Amino acid sequence: MKYILMMNAPRNAYESIGAWPQEALRAHIGFMLNLNKSLRASGELVSAEGLADPKQAIVVRAGDDGLPVTDGVFAEAKEFLAGYWIVEVPNLERACAIAAKASSAPGPGGGSLKIPIEVRQVMPAPPDVA
Repeated sequence: MKYILMMNAPRNAYESIGAWPQEALRAHIGFMLNLNKSLRASGELVSAEGLADPKQAIVVRAGDDGLPVTDGVFAEAKEFLAGYWIVEVPNLERACAIAAKASSAPGPGGGSLKIPIEVRQVMPAPPDVA
């Protein structure tokens, strides 16, 4: 089964991470790289990406003429999606174990950040209806 593990971060995360001491930033990034390496080695990692600052995001929808209509960022959100992993694992319990590991990434001082990680099953495509 495939699951997406979505890392959520507070609105000010990019500014606060930018102010971390270099040692803390290296430890955090190293933790994430090691997590990805171990998931790749176990064959469970499908994809993992960090996302740009939400200040760079836009929302797109089709207008009445079918052309894209864009809106700016809605900064009132308390949290945003900072990155994700897609894993292929035998069950929800394993997906949650990986999410808990990701959640424990270190921050300044070395303690766990306890980052919220949302776990959702990636649904397979529906069968052809013909």
